[in-house]
Amino acid sequence: MPSSLPYHEPSITQLLTLSSFLLALNSIDALLDRALYCGLVGQVLVGIAFGAPGANVLSSDLQTSVAQLGYLGLILIVFEGGAATSVAAVKRNLALSAAVAATGVGVPLALSFAALGPLVDGADSVKCFAAGAALASTSLGTTFSVLAASGLAETRLGSVLGTAAMMDDVLGLVMVQVVSSLGAGNGGEEEEGEVRIDVGEAVLRPVFVSLGFAVVVPLVCRFVVRPVVLPFLGKRGGARDGKEKGSLWWQPWRLLDAKQTAFVAQTALLVALVVAASYAGASVLLAAYLAGIVVSWWDSQRDADETKERRSRDPQADSPREWREPESHEEESTGSRVPGASAVIMDSSGGDTSSTSQSTSQLEHRRQHIAGHKSTEIYEAYYSQAVNRILKPFFFASIGFSIPISNMFSGEVVWRGIIYSILMAIGKLMCGLWLVRFPVSASGLVDILSSFVSSRYRALLSLFSRFRRQRTTRPSTPTKTQTTPGRLQLETIGPTTATDSQTPENNASRNDEAVSDAPQEPQRSASVPGSTTPAKPLSLYPAAIVSCAMVARGEIGFLVSAVAESNGVFRQPSDGDGTSELFLVVTWAIVLCTIVGPICVGLLVRRVKKLESKAASPGERGTRDVLGVWGVS
Repeated sequence: MPSSLPYHEPSITQLLTLSSFLLALNSIDALLDRALYCGLVGQVLVGIAFGAPGANVLSSDLQTSVAQLGYLGLILIVFEGGAATSVAAVKRNLALSAAVAATGVGVPLALSFAALGPLVDGADSVKCFAAGAALASTSLGTTFSVLAASGLAETRLGSVLGTAAMMDDVLGLVMVQVVSSLGAGNGGEEEEGEVRIDVGEAVLRPVFVSLGFAVVVPLVCRFVVRPVVLPFLGKRGGARDGKEKGSLWWQPWRLLDAKQTAFVAQTALLVALVVAASYAGASVLLAAYLAGIVVSWWDSQRDADETKERRSRDPQADSPREWREPESHEEESTGSRVPGASAVIMDSSGGDTSSTSQSTSQLEHRRQHIAGHKSTEIYEAYYSQAVNRILKPFFFASIGFSIPISNMFSGEVVWRGIIYSILMAIGKLMCGLWLVRFPVSASGLVDILSSFVSSRYRALLSLFSRFRRQRTTRPSTPTKTQTTPGRLQLETIGPTTATDSQTPENNASRNDEAVSDAPQEPQRSASVPGSTTPAKPLSLYPAAIVSCAMVARGEIGFLVSAVAESNGVFRQPSDGDGTSELFLVVTWAIVLCTIVGPICVGLLVRRVKKLESKAASPGERGTRDVLGVWGVS
């Protein structure tokens, strides 16, 4: 092995190839993001064209390097998604996110067991499980890229979608271990056609290690970082504010509060959690997401402490401006100023507020300082350009490298792959049902049901009482007993149609009320000005956006299918030495779902923004609050 790598100047062909590859990735990303918010689809297509499935103009070593750098970009994309997520929103929507994730995993698996056997010859239960596992995951990189491009990353909708996609990713990585154990010679023992799986190593360890990370990290933040680290940095920040401007830069409190120190601390946290998760057997993407959640929680805690300190120093800081500031004409009429003297404003308690103004200016400087150290600002300053221009395009291009496009266009593979793709898309579309808000609430349904039952009960009682009276009057004149039931039946209808017996005056008054209420009907779903309660969604756009975003599979789907193919899970005796037919069918489903899902999300987001922009412009007819409570940050 050589002790060093000899340096050779790259040829002009290599330089032009690499530069055109980078330019094509960024150009198509900008065009499709501007039109449909789905530039990642174009980057996948560029990877197919430049990589092994297409023209193969990139060397195999370069494609491997691009794939490795792309996975580093995926880790940073997931970290950015966690940093942009509100911890309070995750807590509020945790149950809903779990329901969405469970639906996104369970329904594709059920459809695979139900439909893949008749669709592909020789597909037994093991093959159905492996195929369903590949289509049960959700692409985290695609999800967070679509949320960032559409501006929904910091909304309640983005919180639900990101958390659900992360849960799907953890379950998908557990299924990778299970699928790898299904192959012969890779941890699984095959006896008389049955595969024995090491449940402890393949299933229990990834699940419990992932749960351990998800539980231990918040506990450390709550019981170690919050009572120890935050007060220490707060005291150092106060000491820094009290020093003169000429203080040396290397003083400890200035070094701890520097922007570069925040960057180093966040990067060290990300690296530590990723390395620990990798060696423990958990998902590195889960670790990256937890690192982003931790820095987001840190920002919220510092904001809360800063607000508390501001209120303690200036109790009138959050009061209305007109209550705190004296009027200028009152000052001129009640007081006089000495030329050359500084103006002194007396507060309501009779004290000098010059010291209060000084402390307020220090707090304002402190607030601006904290705002510049937020995780999103650190990411924009140090990570954003490299990730958006190089690492993220490399990741989606590496997905294109792994698509065997030349083997996917045989007749039976095409139509089977399209049918299976439709079924798997339907399985993920079911996730959006959890966000559908029906016009009648549960309490309203109970009221309607109880009123219906009580009205039927009263009608039966009246019929029974009239029937008894009919029997008591039967010995009298027979002719009256024949006509009496007719009159009694007409009277029994009366209680159920009581609204028809209203007077003309009442009908006129009701019509007047309906006319007066009619112009206000389009504004019933809009939020009330000054109210903190957001409006309910006016349509199915939130559910449709979540459903289409969950459709995209991506990296985890390709990983599961590749592991199943390499371990012989998909192979049948009729496949020979070539690629197995089931692997191509599953690849069709992954590719179509990864391409169609972001395109549909982009179209929906474009439609929502168009409706809201029309409502904001005068003279245009649009709709406000299209996303309702799901569009709240």
